[in-house]
Amino acid sequence: MARNICIIQGHPHGQVPHLCHAIADAYAEGAASADASVSQIDIGTLNLWLLRDPADFDSSPHAPILKAQSQIMAADHLVVIFPLWLGTMPAVVKAFFEQTFRHSFAIAQDQHGGFPKQNLRGKTARIVVTMGMPGFAYRWMFGAHGVRCLERSILGMSGVRPVRRTLVGGLGAMTPQKAEELLRQIRSLGHRMA
Repeated sequence: MARNICIIQGHPHGQVPHLCHAIADAYAEGAASADASVSQIDIGTLNLWLLRDPADFDSSPHAPILKAQSQIMAADHLVVIFPLWLGTMPAVVKAFFEQTFRHSFAIAQDQHGGFPKQNLRGKTARIVVTMGMPGFAYRWMFGAHGVRCLERSILGMSGVRPVRRTLVGGLGAMTPQKAEELLRQIRSLGHRMA
């Protein structure tokens, strides 16, 4: 049975290709080779603004966000890719999730004060994060708190599980050969839709 994959490209600099873009393309190629249907959302090309009023969470989003919601809802598997900035996701990635997951799209409040309804149950996810420091250092020394926030408080609270992660560290020392090996691994993940 064919699966639907939605790749959320979170590099804020959408005008110039970066490693994150190559990772997204490699995952898409792998998924397509397994007959998956693939859609992509490039956060760096969206005109996002910050939500400041709590009432904004209950208002309907604009057309580009409605389109992103449709792509996410149609997907069986989400892939979120971003560079590590100041230990966590770039602000524009958080703004994207705030915009997209509002208006009871991902989480609907229980009228009786119980646990919220998780509207994205049945979906799985892979988070791919690039960084200058070694991936093991981010994981073991810093607790990977910025990624855990996305895993648990955003995706997990919405019902997405399991959420797996790939930490790509040491970008400053990455040779073309290492980059190609990384992209081969990402294509393999895409082919397995893992």
